[in-house]
Amino acid sequence: MSKLVKFEDLGLIDYKQCWEYQEKIFAEIIDLKVKNRNLSCEQQKAPLHHLIFCEHPHVYTLGKSGSRDHVLISDEEMQKVGATFYKINRGGDITYHGPGQIVGYPILDLDYFFTDIHKYLRFLEEAIILTLAKYGIESERYPGYTGVWIDATKPKKARKICAMGVRCSRWVTMHGFAFNVNTDLSYFNNIVPCGIKDKDVTSLERELGRKINMEEVKIILKEEIRKLFEMQFTL
Repeated sequence: MSKLVKFEDLGLIDYKQCWEYQEKIFAEIIDLKVKNRNLSCEQQKAPLHHLIFCEHPHVYTLGKSGSRDHVLISDEEMQKVGATFYKINRGGDITYHGPGQIVGYPILDLDYFFTDIHKYLRFLEEAIILTLAKYGIESERYPGYTGVWIDATKPKKARKICAMGVRCSRWVTMHGFAFNVNTDLSYFNNIVPCGIKDKDVTSLERELGRKINMEEVKIILKEEIRKLFEMQFTL
């Protein structure tokens, strides 16, 4: 089974531009799956999976199950803080993306890994947990929620450091995770993050009290994802 993955770091990129790029790759992988169904095993072609890292200019995105009421500012106020807004086709509620945040978009055909969306989400969470451990930060899952949390066993202190929202169709994934590294957390004050009203949001910078080398974090995180999914990266 081919687990060949093209890794790309797109740097700071407009949200809509990156979303359209994801959609293009996603459609190509699904089209290939459909074509393969009418071919013999010898004729079938394996897909090239993708893992994209990037940052976005200030933007709020609302998932399919989210509520517009969780956006706490008007369109005019959003313009004043230099942010844009999109309602998108992933799961989950409202979240924020911005500079200093590693956004990861795995576009994988899970037929080549494992057909279990819960395992898929747990593996993404585990990659973040293992990355944070390299910085001496103990993090964990919060029962009933996706993402990665700090002090999850202490409800009054629990704070989310990585949000997740994915789309999966025919076992092909898109969208992914948003890991707060040097993120300006004040932007989260304009929303009810992930629709959770009584929990705080944090970043690696906030937890360690210093700016973090983003490239270093990306290298660690990329390797943790590779090992968990047993990927082979290619150019």
